[in-house]
Amino acid sequence: MADRIALVTGGGRGIGANVARALAEDGFSVVVAARTHDQVAAVAAEIGGRALELDVTSAESIERAVADAGEIELLVNNAGITGPSGHTWEVDPDEWWRTLEVNVRGPQLCCRAAIPGMIERGAGRIVNVASGAAYLPMSSMDTAYAASKAALHRFSELLAGELTPHGISVFSISPGLVRTAMTEDVFPDDAPWTPPEAAPTLVRKLATGRYDALAGRYLHAEHDDLDELMSRIGQVRDNDLNAIRLRR
Repeated sequence: MADRIALVTGGGRGIGANVARALAEDGFSVVVAARTHDQVAAVAAEIGGRALELDVTSAESIERAVADAGEIELLVNNAGITGPSGHTWEVDPDEWWRTLEVNVRGPQLCCRAAIPGMIERGAGRIVNVASGAAYLPMSSMDTAYAASKAALHRFSELLAGELTPHGISVFSISPGLVRTAMTEDVFPDDAPWTPPEAAPTLVRKLATGRYDALAGRYLHAEHDDLDELMSRIGQVRDNDLNAIRLRR
């Protein structure tokens, strides 16, 4: 039986590393990818996976990584960065734009590289790690990060519609407020931290295929019960629930 291959970007630490561990426990052959070789090598060695150096801002790096990974069944676009701190009109515009290159263009390039193989095989799943910053009112002084995550969610939603006829499901998830190296210096100790196991649990559920009817919906790792949503999937569709929409 062929290996079930999962590629996790930003897999060397934090949420990505925990997702990689969870998927390995479920029998996936996990390719752990990120820019920092030592980190991805350590996680890969821990879970019996493979480590790949990957720069999500480079199409060439992504194409090599996807080719090296093999027949990817599950792509988890987790790599992401925060934007520059400070008022938008005062920060370096190139640094501001780099946030979108990592958080939006990176997943698009990874999808672009992986999707043809998925279409050829008639199956595959993609999980894009978005954020509540995509919609929460005035949730961040970091306009680059919030804008990038809003764009990533909308990209995920539209891509899901494109790929459903090909048997490929695309999900947009929020991991919640997880304490990581990226967040621990930004939020206070008494912030409403999300349990670190929430996002890995959500991804491993989505990987089973039992929740493909929720493709394109916004799914929160801590606040959404997938089984409950599936029990009323007709209502979810008819009322366009778990979607980021303008209401008038």
